[in-house]
Parts: sequence; C-alpha cells; structure tokens
Amino acid sequence: MSKPFVIIYTDGACSPNPGIGGWGAVLISNQHNLRNELSGAEIDSTNNRMEMTAAIKALEALKKPCKVKLYTDSSYVKNAFEKNWLKNWQNNGWKSKGRKPVANKDLWLRLLEVSQKHEVSWHWVKGHSGDVENDRCDELAVQARKELAKSI
Repeated sequence: MSKPFVIIYTDGACSPNPGIGGWGAVLISNQHNLRNELSGAEIDSTNNRMEMTAAIKALEALKKPCKVKLYTDSSYVKNAFEKNWLKNWQNNGWKSKGRKPVANKDLWLRLLEVSQKHEVSWHWVKGHSGDVENDRCDELAVQARKELAKSI
C-alpha cells in the first residue's frame, strides 16, 4: 500500500527579528481533494525559528506516514536536510564548523524526529515572488504575528 502524497508550503515571519514571530503552512492533498491551513505565533522568536516551526507543525498535522513534497523559502531549513548540515552537526556533537553550538538545536531535534516519520523531499521557493501558496503562507504567518501583537 503506497503512502498518501501531500504537498506542504511553509513560511515564517518575525518583526522585528528577533521579536514577535508567526508561522503559516498550507497542506494540500489532491488525492483526497483536501486543503488545510495552519498558523500560529510566539512572543519571543526569530525568523529562522518560525520557518522551522512552520515545517514542524505541518508535518505533525499529518495523521499517518506520508510522501511529502515540502516547499519553503528558507534556505536554512532546506539546506540543513539537502546539504547534510544536520548529519554534520550531529556527528560533531551539535557544533557548527566553527565549533560553536548549533543555533535552534531544540527545533532541529523536533524537525528531525517528525520528518523521519514521513518520506520528505525539501524544495526551495523564492519568497515574495508571486508563488500563490508561498504568499498565502506568508499572509497566515503575518496575520498570526499581528494578532498576537494586538493581544499583548
């Protein structure tokens, strides 16, 4: 039995950076004619943390193992998987090439764990370039960030 196929778009927003952050994700299953939009925000975050959180939350939303094509405008997220940064960090005891502790280790561990439940291919899309789904994720992230800012 083959795994369900899902397309995911993710984005994060932080203003100022660091500051109040928001994230957004769009999950699409053409197979089941489904579309789900997710978003959230944190008071004290960074753009990179929100980019990672969007991917984590989107993958966590999948109820069973899936084949996933995940689109992000974050080279940081994509390259960590595609250029083996994560493997290198793990092999080096979570230290960067410069022997400094890797930033956002807590989220990298969560993202690694949740991504291993699925068959994920990582794809970069240029942000703010007219990609409809990426732009929608940005809208969701900014809206979540603004709503949180209003409430504090």
